[in-house]
Amino acid sequence: MFKPSSPTTYLCSITALIILTIFSGLDLKAQKKYKPNVIAYYTGGGGTVIDSFPVEKISHLIYSFGHLKGDSMKIHSAKDSALILKMVALKKRNPDLKVMMAMGGWSACANCSEVFSRANGRKTFAKTTKELLDFFHADGIDIDWEYPAVAGFPGHRYTEDDKHNFTLLIKELRNKLGKKAEISFAAGGTKNCIDSCFEWNKVMPLVDRVNLMSYDLVGGYATQSGHHTPLYSAKELPLSGDYAVTELIRLGVPANKIALGAAFYARIFENSTEANQGLYQPTKFVGGVSFKDFSTQFTEEKGYKYYWDDVAKAPYYYNAEAKRIATLDDPKSISLKTKYVLTKKLNGIMFWELTDDAYVDGLLSVIDKNIKEN
Repeated sequence: MFKPSSPTTYLCSITALIILTIFSGLDLKAQKKYKPNVIAYYTGGGGTVIDSFPVEKISHLIYSFGHLKGDSMKIHSAKDSALILKMVALKKRNPDLKVMMAMGGWSACANCSEVFSRANGRKTFAKTTKELLDFFHADGIDIDWEYPAVAGFPGHRYTEDDKHNFTLLIKELRNKLGKKAEISFAAGGTKNCIDSCFEWNKVMPLVDRVNLMSYDLVGGYATQSGHHTPLYSAKELPLSGDYAVTELIRLGVPANKIALGAAFYARIFENSTEANQGLYQPTKFVGGVSFKDFSTQFTEEKGYKYYWDDVAKAPYYYNAEAKRIATLDDPKSISLKTKYVLTKKLNGIMFWELTDDAYVDGLLSVIDKNIKEN
């Protein structure tokens, strides 16, 4: 025969049900829809005005660059300091914006190997970084040491110990800056850098993301032309964004800590032959062009013809008369890269750099459109 529960048992059951319902609701709220970060480096050069860009479409804006002076992180000039303050002020337009400061760059890390080999050097750098972040009310630091443990800019010191010293540097920064500050670093998309520069299993738990420089894969010292920022590999050029992402995941780097790199500029090379519409030919580097100038520089009147490589998923222009090839990202390739990030659920898409974009209807807007359509 059924026996009704006692009042006490009934009340306990109702209370448990209410608590379960509340926590279930909290859990649903906590499960936010995945949205990739959009990470823009910004030099402030080229006469651009930062507040003319659609910063509402950016999650992270990275000032580039602060440098080492002695063992300390330094901002070189009052003009640069004013720029950082202006970048931070953009949070009034985009309250979710994170403003970070990058240290280093291609030609500006001559002393990184020596300074970061010393415990006192790492401590001083971390201390002065915190002081600057506090002063500017910025959100974090991005380390652009190009490169630990392998050759970078000609003449810059590098040693095998750099690999472990980089880990010690990141540990010191995390200890000094605390859990809330964002820490990221730039990594080359080459096999040499992926294999030799970083202790991935030790570094990645300490940082928010790695900004994968999956551009300049055919660089200024190249002797054969090719795509400098392809999404996929070809037999003639194994390096690509997909190659680098796949390798990092294979090495245990979480997908949600990888930001795929895109280029808002073209690299121009001059070949010694006319073969294959300019691809994979003996070549030398000539220069670069910003995306905002593509429509005036790469015209039929100037001898350029547009091509699309469906293997690499990469565009290029070729001038047969001048034997010049321009390798680049454009709206089509940027759209595919953004969709790749969404499909792989990567941390985000990163690009160099904002001053190369158009104020209106630029590549940043292509990224934003693809994210919103997801």
